[in-house]
Amino acid sequence: MRILFVDAGNYCRSPAAEVVCRTMAAQAGAAGRVSFGSAGLKDKHVGDTADPRTIAACSARGYDLGDFRCRQISAADFAGSDLILAMDHDNVAQLERRRPPGDTTRIELFLGDREVPDPYFGAEDGFGVMMDQIEAGARRLLTTLGVGDEKAPT
Repeated sequence: MRILFVDAGNYCRSPAAEVVCRTMAAQAGAAGRVSFGSAGLKDKHVGDTADPRTIAACSARGYDLGDFRCRQISAADFAGSDLILAMDHDNVAQLERRRPPGDTTRIELFLGDREVPDPYFGAEDGFGVMMDQIEAGARRLLTTLGVGDEKAPT
């Protein structure tokens, strides 16, 4: 199973979701059964590291974004993914508009019925809230995939 997380710039939410899910899957012994990636809809941060506040929020919880570099989504990402999980409704709408003709890749909100708010322009505590939501969403996702326990601590 190949899962791609998408947000506006691949700078805050999607890198965090990628590293959290990858780490949790590895801890559950499922690293080879599921793979995770991330991309952004905009090209503004291509080649950059994740937002320093995202890096710090991840590091504080034991997740390493040291090798991460932002990238923009491409048509190949649709064909190369089994599931694309967007961080908010606008991301879903933009992904649908960019979907290549004939593509049937599932595109959904990461949290199912709600968004992960973008902490980029907010206060520092927004990154902690983002991490709480992403960790809970990751546990739920991995449980749905048959990997891990939704109630397991991080």
